[in-house]
Amino acid sequence: MPAHTVDGNSPAFWDDGVMRVYTSTGIPISMSGTSLFDLWLDGAPSVDPATHYPLWIEAIWRDDDGRVYAWYHHEPSGLCGGKLSAPQIGALVSTDGGHVFQDLGIVLASGYPINCAARNGFFGGGHGDFSVILDRERQYFYFLFSNYGGPAQNQGVAVARMRFEDRARPQGAVTKFYQGGWNEPGIGGAVTPAFPARVSWEHSDADSFWGPAIHWNTFLKRYVVVLNRACCSTNWPQEGIYITFGSDLSDVHSWTAPAKILDDSQIGFAPGYYPQVFGTATGETDSLAGQSPRLFVKGVAKWQLSFYDPNNPGLEDRVPDDSPP
Repeated sequence: MPAHTVDGNSPAFWDDGVMRVYTSTGIPISMSGTSLFDLWLDGAPSVDPATHYPLWIEAIWRDDDGRVYAWYHHEPSGLCGGKLSAPQIGALVSTDGGHVFQDLGIVLASGYPINCAARNGFFGGGHGDFSVILDRERQYFYFLFSNYGGPAQNQGVAVARMRFEDRARPQGAVTKFYQGGWNEPGIGGAVTPAFPARVSWEHSDADSFWGPAIHWNTFLKRYVVVLNRACCSTNWPQEGIYITFGSDLSDVHSWTAPAKILDDSQIGFAPGYYPQVFGTATGETDSLAGQSPRLFVKGVAKWQLSFYDPNNPGLEDRVPDDSPP
């Protein structure tokens, strides 16, 4: 992937033997090809109406009827005198294979006012930097997202969900997990994070996981999430990349304790944001992978992961590789 155009999760889907991948830096672009390592630039998909630019397409799913549903991170401008933003998450749909999208509107937004005194360097609140996956029973789409505002105990990586049958009408259909239930509205509701921030995002020394990227691993028969960790000074320095495993998306507190797989010094470039696991076989994507997928960091794939022992899942190795990114 072209690393200079990677500023978030880069989702993919397959359509009739062709893989399509999206990357974004406020304006999304798309690539397509016959494999992850044979992608050609297609250009920028259009979004109508263009109300929520800048936007980053960070999750995608192709329906059985060919419709393509996608979800985006949006950063409203002009907040706090232009110094900070408070992201929101919206939904898209395409009927032409992902070239032209209709904006279905914002589906996840914080109910707390923006904190213009926040000192992390970027956000004064909001929900963003996320991924989405459909559960194995095809009952719910689950959103794993970063919550940057509100009470300190509510900040961190949070979870929301939407019924599968509501995918074409998502506004008002997304509910957040809060205090043991899924009863808080997507717009304005409270959250109980799966991975709480250790130090609030309002402080200059914020310490929190963020930017979760989830996939279903066919070898482990488990969900796998990789995470950034910002710590512990302003402007989001990357402390490292972490991994966690779970088998039940509805049980927000069942994830294993995140384990570090890469230290910032091992990444080789800065900022080493946006870890993402990508399956390399035909039909595999960022949300579906097997035993030996690639680990991308900001669009660079120097690492191959090797999972082992389904009864005690973990990482066996991280092997630098000279294959094309």
